Amino acid sequence: MGYIDSWYARTLSDTVAYPMLEGEHEADACIIGGGFAGLTAARELARAGKRVVVLEAERVGWGASGRNGGFVSPGYAASLSLISLYAGSERAKALYRLSIEGADMVRESVDALGARDACKPVHGKIGVMRYPARDALMQRRDQLARDFGYEVAYMPREDVRAVLRSDKYFDALHDPQAFHFHPLNHARAMARDIIAHGGAIFENSAAIGAVLDAPEKRLRTIGGSVRARDIVLAGGGYTTDLVPELRRAYLPIATYVLLTEPAPERIAQAVTSPCAISDNRRANDYYRLVDDGRRLLWGGRITTRRAEPRDLAALLRRTMISTYPQLSDLRVEIAWSGLMSYARHLMPQIGRLREGVYYCTAFGGHGLNTTAIGGRVVAEAITGESDRIRLFEPFGLAWNGGHFGTAAVQLTYWSYQARDWWKERRAA
Repeated sequence: MGYIDSWYARTLSDTVAYPMLEGEHEADACIIGGGFAGLTAARELARAGKRVVVLEAERVGWGASGRNGGFVSPGYAASLSLISLYAGSERAKALYRLSIEGADMVRESVDALGARDACKPVHGKIGVMRYPARDALMQRRDQLARDFGYEVAYMPREDVRAVLRSDKYFDALHDPQAFHFHPLNHARAMARDIIAHGGAIFENSAAIGAVLDAPEKRLRTIGGSVRARDIVLAGGGYTTDLVPELRRAYLPIATYVLLTEPAPERIAQAVTSPCAISDNRRANDYYRLVDDGRRLLWGGRITTRRAEPRDLAALLRRTMISTYPQLSDLRVEIAWSGLMSYARHLMPQIGRLREGVYYCTAFGGHGLNTTAIGGRVVAEAITGESDRIRLFEPFGLAWNGGHFGTAAVQLTYWSYQARDWWKERRAA
């Protein structure tokens, strides 16, 4: 099976297909899932001299890793204050430092992999508010500098509206270290590096059976099997029932992205900043210029629906036009969706399920830095280099609530939408 039709799939740096698993294989570690978390763990282990096999049910980067907005910046879907409630302030700070390290990992790997031309990184991210929030933003700026040595700049309303020509926007924070890029090409560059360091990747090779309680684990696909001492479960929003306790611990949440037609003059009437842009809504709008400023890539909205809405492009376009009425005649060329995995506590689920079995999932909301650091700390646990994986222990495999949990998520999202609407209306 190929990639879904998206801007990323249309602009692949290479189209090499990896083989389907056939026959018996042995490895030191077998990673289930060829998204960013699995690829990072595999790459770190291969570079450490381990024999690595990656099993991907579709194609490398086929899921959320290859369909997202392409934003890379520190943080988690959970706020620092919420993390502190679960884990305490010192552990929360240590976890935030990991997220900064994760963003640095992705930034540095673009050059290390020789993927700058394919990934086209553009630095800078503007986090903009839809109501006045000067004091809160300045406190946030000062906290990041004080606690983490991480420098961001406050942008007053006039500076924001000079580059984002919308009367919906007020203050913002500008992060010069964050960036946006082509995530699918980055995933494919990581895969090439795994192969270069002696690893093996098998596509269209879903794991359909597992023996995980023995010292030597065994995974079975439709075409063969893998024996390994260590297993990493990194399936994300498309995780199957292979390990039921993992499947019951996250919620698959759909998010949506569109790409406009090429119209640089019209787009420049609204957006003149090359930075990644996101707003403060709970299910926020996020967008960026692509194709050298000729097109706008716009994402947002979340639902618990697995099926893609028939009016997906129209839904997203309405949000874009409500922010920038001057783009009312801008045509949508393509729209797509993807499933992210969220835990109820909004933090990644990273840990040891049992001896030799690790999980690394639930990265919805801030995946590109956290998949990187998640893959690294799992690899460090396997090699014995560190026990940093234990920092995530307060955020375990809590039951997702089943159908009730899905309904609760949707109701919570609607309540956030209502709160956002009220705050924005008061600010208008």
